[in-house]
Amino acid sequence: MNFKIGHVTHTGIKRDHNEDTYGVSHDLNIWLVADGMGGHDHGELASAMARDSVLYFLNNNGSLKDSILKANQSIIDSSYERGGDLPMGTTIVLLQIKNNKYYAAWVGDSRIYKSSNNQLTAISTDHSYVQELVDQNLITLEQARTHPHRNVVTQALGVTDNSEIKVSLKQGEVAIGDKFLLCSDGLSEEVEDNKIEAILAKNIHPQEIADQLTIAALKSGGSDNITVLVIEVVS
Repeated sequence: MNFKIGHVTHTGIKRDHNEDTYGVSHDLNIWLVADGMGGHDHGELASAMARDSVLYFLNNNGSLKDSILKANQSIIDSSYERGGDLPMGTTIVLLQIKNNKYYAAWVGDSRIYKSSNNQLTAISTDHSYVQELVDQNLITLEQARTHPHRNVVTQALGVTDNSEIKVSLKQGEVAIGDKFLLCSDGLSEEVEDNKIEAILAKNIHPQEIADQLTIAALKSGGSDNITVLVIEVVS
């Protein structure tokens, strides 16, 4: 399969440095986004380690889940070696496309969306406190968007032991014309899904889509780092 790609990472308006990162393996048709956890020690280092470790293990025949688990252990080991008071933490979302199917894996609250026939579907489900409240029907999705604890994640690389971490997995069909969006919560917190759907539906290059999504997040406040990866299946 062949793809067009668009990508942006932006510090945002209110942060002074960028703890997000993203990675690509063209050989394996793999894309990822990692969001270093603010308030933890060297979140930008954790996200970079997650990116590099996952791509290394995947390029050495690791599965999506095992590569994430090995990356998690690498970050934990590095934290111990550095002797930091707080562990380094990062979310991760990972997408691979092969044999007309997508394979997704994630830990944390960065997200993966699929746009098919201009209809947006969320592939991932946040590992977050507010998502647990939504799942228990204690709050609505609308209430979750403004909940004071909406940024509290329940799973993250570097802070959750491999014996307890939850690596979520999903797979599905891929068709020509489908678009996939991987993003940090700097986008999803600021831009509602119906706006994301409308921008992804535009018949423009994925780079223009990524630019427009980033601009929308900045116009809505830009309160966090913003990272956007858009993949369009073209043949």
